Amino acid sequence: MNSFRKVVLVFALVIFVASCSDQNSRNYQYMPNMYESVGYETYQEVDFLPNGSEAMKPVEGTISRGWMPYDFENTLEGKDLARVDVSPLDSIQKEENLAEGMQLYTIYCAICHGDKGNGQGWLVKQEKILGVPSYDDVARNITVGSTYHTIYYGLNSMGSYASQMNNDEMWKVSEYVMQLKQELQK
Repeated sequence: MNSFRKVVLVFALVIFVASCSDQNSRNYQYMPNMYESVGYETYQEVDFLPNGSEAMKPVEGTISRGWMPYDFENTLEGKDLARVDVSPLDSIQKEENLAEGMQLYTIYCAICHGDKGNGQGWLVKQEKILGVPSYDDVARNITVGSTYHTIYYGLNSMGSYASQMNNDEMWKVSEYVMQLKQELQK
């Protein structure tokens, strides 16, 4: 009988300990670094890497592959200096450039500026944004260069599209905007 009490007591103790423990986590971890990783900041100094940093900052003065910096600053003076009437793209492929510019304009610009460049895009008609002027507005005095500058840096509530399009695509859209301006002025 005495041994029966001992077995019951041990069994009750095991049930009590099991009921008090957290069922969602283990009581032990064989290799804790596999379960709870040490977080490092990207540019923090660490001792175990040969360069002393997890990631290296780019070398001063380097540019990303496929991207060319723009010659003019993001200022009003820079925009005035950018007012050129000629695109650096090949003038022999003018029709192809305009066709691709039209496709890109439809993707990125028409939702606000409208398919015809009259400032009546879908968002304007839905009154989501207001104040998108037409390209034929006399006060705007836009050129191919100023349009490229605006696409590159953005203007007022319009953000930059330099991350969505490469340099050639931005020039093609700028040429297409000039075609829309001419069609609106007829």
